[in-house]
Amino acid sequence: MICFAAITPHTPLLIPGVGKENIAKLESTTAALAHLEGELYASHPDVIVVISSHAIQHKEAFSLNLHDEYMIDFKDFGDLATSRILEPDIELVSEIEAYMHDRSVPFTLDSSATLDYGTGVPLYFLTKNLSDVKIVPLSFSGLPAKEHVRFGTELKDVFERSSKRIAVVASGDLSHCLSSDAPLGYKPEGEEYDQKVVEAVKSIATSGLLSMSTELLEGASACIQEQLLILFGILERKKVRVEILSYEHPFGVGYLVAQVHL
Repeated sequence: MICFAAITPHTPLLIPGVGKENIAKLESTTAALAHLEGELYASHPDVIVVISSHAIQHKEAFSLNLHDEYMIDFKDFGDLATSRILEPDIELVSEIEAYMHDRSVPFTLDSSATLDYGTGVPLYFLTKNLSDVKIVPLSFSGLPAKEHVRFGTELKDVFERSSKRIAVVASGDLSHCLSSDAPLGYKPEGEEYDQKVVEAVKSIATSGLLSMSTELLEGASACIQEQLLILFGILERKKVRVEILSYEHPFGVGYLVAQVHL
């Protein structure tokens, strides 16, 4: 069963050893993540499924990273001290793989010991008091948007049949061009995109994501669209209430934290 769902940012600047003095500018986000961690702990998850935009991707297949254990670290960002080891939920992975095969969903397995930062950043915050929780790291594909929604609905079937308590986290950042000092400079599409995403998230409105133009998506340069499509598919036809815990963009990149109350 699905016991928890959330949307989180994944900027490495949230990690104290990386962000350092910049952490002070992310106060709303860090407070929201701390609240989310408490909510996740209270939901008693057996496994956390994280959908990331920085894991290994395949053009024509969705994928899952299966390894005997996973390492979270931020050495690539200059933090040599922060690390954590987590383990996979092999049983749930097997169930996902078998179900996708039966449903003719293009799906493959990869194997990497080190988790990408899109997976690692939210898990750094969310697993602080969940030392025994298992992990399932998922990645999207190069397939059309509607195929991502379908993948989500197929995952929902697997999760709802499972006896495990499953938490789902869509990890990504919104537009990367919200101000002149943003990584890609300022573009008007950035603000429009973020507004539309927040509105779509509030009601899990899949149509709000699918109706976005190619020009808007390319102009906004976000890295959360596909993760949201999958998450919305997982939540399709479920009665939920969404709580926006924070949204800010101190560095010109949109950071959204939201909890889906099931």
